[in-house]
Amino acid sequence: MIEVTRLNGVKYWVNPHQIETIEQNPDVTLVMLSGKTLVIKEKPDEVIEKIIAYRRKIANQEF
Repeated sequence: MIEVTRLNGVKYWVNPHQIETIEQNPDVTLVMLSGKTLVIKEKPDEVIEKIIAYRRKIANQEF
């Protein structure tokens, strides 16, 4: 899960595998596979970096 912050300051954790698109117009909106949208404070580059870090973390886990 990655942490994102809504415009009102509430923090959420979302599954990055469920993000369909990241839109910026001017606020950043995550469009989820379910069709739900989340308007967040983070910039698209920050979200992408969080997704990369998350995927590296799960790739390096031993089961």
